[in-house]
Amino acid sequence: MPDWINVVILAVIEGITEFIPVSSTGHLLLAEHLLKVHESDLFNIVIQCGAVIAVLPLFPQRLYKFVFEWRQKETQDYLLKILTAFVITGAVGFVLDKKGFKLPDNLMPVAWALLVGGVAFLVIEWWLRGKKMSDGITWPVVFAVAGGQLIAAVFPGSSRSGSTIMLCLLLGLSRPAATEFSFLVGIPTMLAAGGLKIFEALHHPVAGAPQENWGLVLLATAIASVVSFIAVKWLLRYIQTHTFNVFGWYRIALAIAIFLLLLR
Repeated sequence: MPDWINVVILAVIEGITEFIPVSSTGHLLLAEHLLKVHESDLFNIVIQCGAVIAVLPLFPQRLYKFVFEWRQKETQDYLLKILTAFVITGAVGFVLDKKGFKLPDNLMPVAWALLVGGVAFLVIEWWLRGKKMSDGITWPVVFAVAGGQLIAAVFPGSSRSGSTIMLCLLLGLSRPAATEFSFLVGIPTMLAAGGLKIFEALHHPVAGAPQENWGLVLLATAIASVVSFIAVKWLLRYIQTHTFNVFGWYRIALAIAIFLLLLR
């Protein structure tokens, strides 16, 4: 299969799964396994950046406040909480990167993370029945989101959005508020990670490593952006009237499929 077709397939998968709480990293590893290709960490992170940038227009009211009402105490408080979660995640992630931490390439950890996360979603949603939820972003929520992002960074398949949203729900945050804050914290986090990878690739290339095909990287990034915009627009409407149960069941089904695949 031509390289560009593989790249398009991976970009579409990334666009759909980056913010849907089913793990984009896990889906990319599974797709690369089935397609028998292995893309670089740089490729995976840069196309994630494309998917992340695409969601910005979907929060027009929040962006308006950030730009035109940033002097208001409420806006400054929200920005400070985003910055705090980002700094915690970035600092720990930077240390992990410098110590040579790499995501495992095999699918078994992905399957387990998907399964555990799927069951957790179902249990949390069952526990939340009838409970009154809040829209206020508290400091415990901030630290929980930072922790959720780090869990996703260490355990592929756990899902950054999935881990952070679940922790927010446990702390009593409403689904729309949890989703918005999780996504907005993820934007600077992923852009910083992508920027660092691009800088390292350009200024400190690994000896003997294959040259990156920047044309294919840009193609994949553009496709991931468009698909991500559509997927997140749908998700933001869906959670207004639905729980996350469907994603829990999907994760469990996918985990079982991966287990069966590995047993072949």
